[in-house]
Amino acid sequence: MSAQLIMTTALDPSFLTGARSAKQFPADSGLEVAFAGRSNSGKSSAINAITGRKSLARTSKTPGRTREINFFAVAEDRRLVDLPGYGYAKVSTAIRDEWRELLEQYFRRRRSLRGLFVTVDIRRGIGDLDRVMLSWAADAGVPAAALLTKADKLSRSAGFRRRDEIAATAPEGAPLLLFSAPRRLGVDEARTQLRAWLELA
Repeated sequence: MSAQLIMTTALDPSFLTGARSAKQFPADSGLEVAFAGRSNSGKSSAINAITGRKSLARTSKTPGRTREINFFAVAEDRRLVDLPGYGYAKVSTAIRDEWRELLEQYFRRRRSLRGLFVTVDIRRGIGDLDRVMLSWAADAGVPAAALLTKADKLSRSAGFRRRDEIAATAPEGAPLLLFSAPRRLGVDEARTQLRAWLELA
């Protein structure tokens, strides 16, 4: 099997555990890559497309559904991490504070974190909370990339124009990848990056 084919084949993750506090995090060993994004930004669909699993991460039309950090085993001491969606206005202040504290604890404590994908609806662009995620990753010395999801909602040329507009105000050093789960746009590229961060190449 060629190296390129190995890099683009689907992963085989399995659910490991869900955590609502730092005490419930799995052992901080090996390597892991996290996915973050605003509620309804297409994060779950992106995870499912990249891993090649239709229902690994639960997708829902009700934003704010995920209230815990979900860990998935990919290989021995290799994990994917699905962080709670953020920015949903109808969630109570208490729950928003709880999520923020949980995310802060994760970024402060996880030495095994090796990469972060932030899903950004291409039509909305990078928001303040997305910048917070990217800033936390930068402070932790973790490389990050933004998946510009729902690119299928725009024409090809409009998608490239929108990417350039977002790039003009995006944090320095964060690559922007046009992404569409239904059209498989950017899926192989994101999977290749994921494998590189997890040293699975």
